[in-house]
Amino acid sequence: MTAAPATTALRVRTQPIRLTGPLLDVLPADSGVLSWVRGGEGIVGWGEVARFTGTGPDRFADADRWWQELRAGLDVRDDVGLPGTGAVAFASFTFADDSPGSVLVVPRVVVGRRGSRAWMTEIVPAGGPEPAPSALPAASPVRPGGRLRYSDGRVSPSRYRTVVAEAARRMRAGELGKAVLAHDVVAHAETPLDPRFLLHGLSRGYPTCWSYAVDGLVGATPELLLRLRDGLVESRVLAGTIWPGERRRPNPDGAAPDGPDPNGPAPADDSAYDLGGALFGSGKDRREHAYAVDSLAASLRPLLRELEVPSAPRVLTLPNVSHLASDVRGHLDPGRPVSLLGLLGAVHPTAAVGGTPTDTATALISEIEGMDRGRYAGPVGYLDAHGGGELGIALRCAELDGPTARLFAGCGIVADSDPDVEVREAAAKMRAVREALQS
Repeated sequence: MTAAPATTALRVRTQPIRLTGPLLDVLPADSGVLSWVRGGEGIVGWGEVARFTGTGPDRFADADRWWQELRAGLDVRDDVGLPGTGAVAFASFTFADDSPGSVLVVPRVVVGRRGSRAWMTEIVPAGGPEPAPSALPAASPVRPGGRLRYSDGRVSPSRYRTVVAEAARRMRAGELGKAVLAHDVVAHAETPLDPRFLLHGLSRGYPTCWSYAVDGLVGATPELLLRLRDGLVESRVLAGTIWPGERRRPNPDGAAPDGPDPNGPAPADDSAYDLGGALFGSGKDRREHAYAVDSLAASLRPLLRELEVPSAPRVLTLPNVSHLASDVRGHLDPGRPVSLLGLLGAVHPTAAVGGTPTDTATALISEIEGMDRGRYAGPVGYLDAHGGGELGIALRCAELDGPTARLFAGCGIVADSDPDVEVREAAAKMRAVREALQS
């Protein structure tokens, strides 16, 4: 674990402001873009006054201790008092224990909106003179990346087919129930990519997702891993996917294979085909979803006073894909309080991004996937100084590095998964970022 600067005392001032335009419009250029925005609400930030970096299986506990120590030294005046006001830390953690790059970033400035109320938080080292309230920065042009070309990443589509086939073979042999396998693609732009351009495109195209940016990782996730607010814990589990042009044979009981429809893929404009109904009736997708819900519930139950799990999923429809979704809710036990990062350490990785059994699935991913995912499929979001916050799963994302962007997509693999279908599913999921880079 490293932290820079050390847990120096900080002065935090939150004041209401008038904000008429979109939150993302206030982000200045070249200032460490930070974002957690959904439907026009949330928080954005820039600058940096403190940072935690960590790796290893204890990274969540290490980050928790660092954040608690920093919170203890805060001098806070919060004239708004809403979730996301006061001091916040934007968070992004790696998927794998041994992968470097997990971070908490405490920004110099935060601007937020909830409903009709907006605010600005400024964070500076304590001990100096009281800073005068700052004005919002003048809008600066958002730079498109120009013409893009794409190349294979560390796991090409053809290799991905081979990896999926091997995973399904092992599942049919009884080694495990599910594994989530991913591959990557690299986009090359003519000029350095502006993270704000990608954020704007994702926010416009996917307003019901959380558009996030932390330390160069930019994306829009539909999956809320954990929200903690006033003792209430919430999570949205997504697993099981269909997309326009894809057909499934209904098989809710799993009595027979239910892979691609033998009549072939449906045309993208086939309005008579019920995508949601086909997804809900797919035995393969229902089993994949059940693994994810059961793994989350099993991790949370020992830590909560009560837990509500839906008896059946619903269908969540996005512009590029539809998912099976379940919203899980519970309450902390007042006699055994657990922090948000403590909950995170217990649930990551869920079967939605790892597999089941967890240890067997993550070992298989490490063995056959063939790449370091970095922070893809890891937790991303923010923590607040009241002990709450929101963390999603870093999906539909790209790692930006100058003029290049590394895009990721993954699919849940079970015993009857078809490698060709999984390649098409990954391509459908990548569509969100590819279109936003070109919008």
